[in-house]
Amino acid sequence: MNPTRWRRHVATASLFLALPFSATGATMNKPDIKLNPNPRMRYEITIEVNDAPGPFDTVDANINYRVSNDACVPLTPVVGATVAPTRREPIKLTHAGGNTYKGEFFADLLQDEDYYGKGVCHWSVVSADVEARKGKMDFASSVFNEDIFNHKEVTRFYANRAYAEDQTALVNSGNPDRSQFKDPAKTFSITLRAAEKAL
Repeated sequence: MNPTRWRRHVATASLFLALPFSATGATMNKPDIKLNPNPRMRYEITIEVNDAPGPFDTVDANINYRVSNDACVPLTPVVGATVAPTRREPIKLTHAGGNTYKGEFFADLLQDEDYYGKGVCHWSVVSADVEARKGKMDFASSVFNEDIFNHKEVTRFYANRAYAEDQTALVNSGNPDRSQFKDPAKTFSITLRAAEKAL
């Protein structure tokens, strides 16, 4: 899914969740999301941190899913928006030596099912997100659906100065272009790539 469309869906969902019960007049039934009993689409994500000024306290990853066909989801009361279900699952990472981490996820982890009586809802991977934490600062990067399935790597760059300012509570999403920094030589990078693995 296009990142811009995904952010718009997230914003719509946040708007609905912020409304009080009296504003909606009723609540939409929350689906009992089931796991696929026989997932087959296994992927490995590789994370490489290059030229960082020092170590990180933690490196975590998550995989995000969303129902891709909005027609299977009823409109929310009053607001009249379609808020498709989402699910976020952690990816267990292992240190693969040096500055490399690896983890696995299933693209078909969730069960496609008629959750609302409006037809089968189909789940799709939205993105895999990584956060390398130093102090209170999270250096965040994501690889989205198209890049995951096309095995395309994504690299983002961060200023060394930000690493030194780790007592600032911030999600730092960096920049895809190293040349945009005032001093490109004083930067580090996080590279993500996913590849399908045979069962």
